[in-house]
Amino acid sequence: MLSSQSPSKKNSRLFQRLIFLITFLVLIGACRNATPKVDENLLLTPDINNPTATPFHPQNGTQESPYDPPENNSSLLPAEETTNSLAVGKNLLPTPFPSGYQGMPVYKLFTNTNPLTGLTVTNPEFLERRPIAIKITQYPRYVRPQSGLTLADVVYEYYIEDGLSRFIAVFFGNNAAMVGPVRSGRFFDEHVARMYQAFFVFKYADQRVYNYFKAGDLKNFLVVPGNGSCPPFFEGESDRVSYNNIFFNTYKFNDCIARRSGVENTRPPLRSSFFSSVPPASEYKVERIYTQYSSEDYNYWQYLPDENRYQRYQEVAHKRNGRAPSYAPLIDAHNNFPVMSDNVVVIFVHHRFANQFNEEDEVFHVDLYGSGDAIVFRDGIAVKATWHRNQLDQPIHLTTTLGAPVYLKPGVTFYQLIGGSSESWLEGSEWHFIWRNP
Repeated sequence: MLSSQSPSKKNSRLFQRLIFLITFLVLIGACRNATPKVDENLLLTPDINNPTATPFHPQNGTQESPYDPPENNSSLLPAEETTNSLAVGKNLLPTPFPSGYQGMPVYKLFTNTNPLTGLTVTNPEFLERRPIAIKITQYPRYVRPQSGLTLADVVYEYYIEDGLSRFIAVFFGNNAAMVGPVRSGRFFDEHVARMYQAFFVFKYADQRVYNYFKAGDLKNFLVVPGNGSCPPFFEGESDRVSYNNIFFNTYKFNDCIARRSGVENTRPPLRSSFFSSVPPASEYKVERIYTQYSSEDYNYWQYLPDENRYQRYQEVAHKRNGRAPSYAPLIDAHNNFPVMSDNVVVIFVHHRFANQFNEEDEVFHVDLYGSGDAIVFRDGIAVKATWHRNQLDQPIHLTTTLGAPVYLKPGVTFYQLIGGSSESWLEGSEWHFIWRNP
């Protein structure tokens, strides 16, 4: 029997079914890409009435620079898409995005602009090399004050084990004659080494971790103590236990790496973060940012309005058995300056164990790939954000939930990693983050 429906009605129904199918597939994809959620008290509502001026997704085939361009200057043009300088072989990272996904473009910046800070460097020659990522210990407490933290462009702090955290600091626009004490590596450090296409400086590692690094394609970029003056590790002048008294000199590293055959030490095509001297709109004020990795390891960042920066305060004693927390400024022994940051970014990242043995030893794998929740602190305000890492050899970038850039203040950025199962809440202008094991 022939249908009595007209061709136009048939077409209309087909169109409705097609719309339903597309909507269903989009919802399924969104569910699959769900990420750990921040505590509801920290979910900052995006300011829809005041969207960021520069769209994150370029329109009409054009791409604007993430910087505040100087007046009468239009030379900031997009460069060609990056290629992997550190190829990805067998690794513990999650499966990359589908083939064909190009992610964010790389920007062609002024020669003397540091893509990690958005600032002009005093010596442009520093940028004509690979960055150097260096592990810096926090414990035992007698290692403080550490050296070199105030000269790093970007610093990541993350949980290692036994209730303790550790820094990995990236040096690109500056050099430092004394960085450390340098300590051992962890699986997480692979992310930083790849993101910044950096040399990775560390003092060996657990055998599982060290064997993994040596067997992969990062092996030529690993820098560990050896015999003689190359690499430029040296022992500090103190009564510290020897394994907590090893430092690194980035000034001397270029000459050392030149002797290593087959290793290229030229400037990598790094994508810039988004920077603007104008802070975004936010109703959330910030006085202090507390992070507790354990009762033994806790800190806060104090906002200083006169300097428009954040100063780091570190615990000086454990707070077990009901003891009140106690803090002191974290100082850089290299120059006796307090450790400060222009941006503090708390990022929520899934942590996992590969097997029960790794779980017993707290040997974590940290899935810093894809996207997740973040809180950006700058200029005394807080902004809800989403972190994205969709290319293995490029740094993360930050957007609003609507996809517009979240601009960092030009300067230094400290990233505090928190697990997806961690606690977070807001009390007035004080922000609290507490690490919980998965």
